[in-house]
Amino acid sequence: MKNKLRLLLSLWSVLAVAQTVIAAEVIHEEKSLYRDINVVQTGDRRCLIFNVHRGDRNQTCLDVSNRDELIFSYTKMSFAGLLLTSQPKKILIAGLGGGTLPLAFNDLFPDAQIDVVEVDQAVVNVAKEFFFFEENENMSVAVNDARVFVKRAGILGEKYDYIILDAFGGDYIPEHLLTQEFLEEVKQIMTEDAVLVANTFSTSRFYDHESVTYQRVFGEFFNFKLPASGNRIIITQLDPLPPRGNLITRAQSLAPSLEKYGVPLLEYPARLSTRIDWDMSRRVLTDQYAPANLLQND
Repeated sequence: MKNKLRLLLSLWSVLAVAQTVIAAEVIHEEKSLYRDINVVQTGDRRCLIFNVHRGDRNQTCLDVSNRDELIFSYTKMSFAGLLLTSQPKKILIAGLGGGTLPLAFNDLFPDAQIDVVEVDQAVVNVAKEFFFFEENENMSVAVNDARVFVKRAGILGEKYDYIILDAFGGDYIPEHLLTQEFLEEVKQIMTEDAVLVANTFSTSRFYDHESVTYQRVFGEFFNFKLPASGNRIIITQLDPLPPRGNLITRAQSLAPSLEKYGVPLLEYPARLSTRIDWDMSRRVLTDQYAPANLLQND
């Protein structure tokens, strides 16, 4: 009897594993000009995956049965910029992914103008077909390189009060979007009370270089990390950073409106640090000295 029970338990375990494997289904795959793109669904969770040389990386995941809730911690962390400016009127997001971030901002601020820049038309198509992304009269996508878009916006005198840099290519950030020259161009399109939110890595061999580069252009910035995330969010503005008490007060005011997205805003003020935890002697990243050079010279 015991042997029979063990056999049944063993068969049940194998069946459970098999069902889990079967549940992960590739519902779309293509090779664009820039990357391999896959859309994978497991149960109600649907994920956009870019195939990169160090392995697959989820760019966007959503729960198709609860599309409001944001899945990734770094996506939620992007809302921490609201602690510095709570009612943005003109928002720029560099990097579309599946479109969950601009959709959330559009839902939260329906009257704000939102410009999204995405270099890959295939990503735009996938976001619309599989991740419920839709443009509307206040939210549009420009298929362009973010550096070119920002440069042109500066020439035209365009200004934004909330800028999110989220142009991940899978396991890297394009080197021309990390340099002092690019950040100076971003600075030119910021209103006086604008906030810049940059999604980057909490650990990498460029951490020190990236940190001193942001410091060179903006001075002090908030370094926002969470223990369970491999990302960090750099948050800065043209004016001096506000005191922590102001952040806490604003978090208390805004937190209820962010609950449906799963953003734990009340936890964020304590995590925003100005402590320098990088090597100040590292070189600033420039158009002449960029990550590709670092790989050869460090």
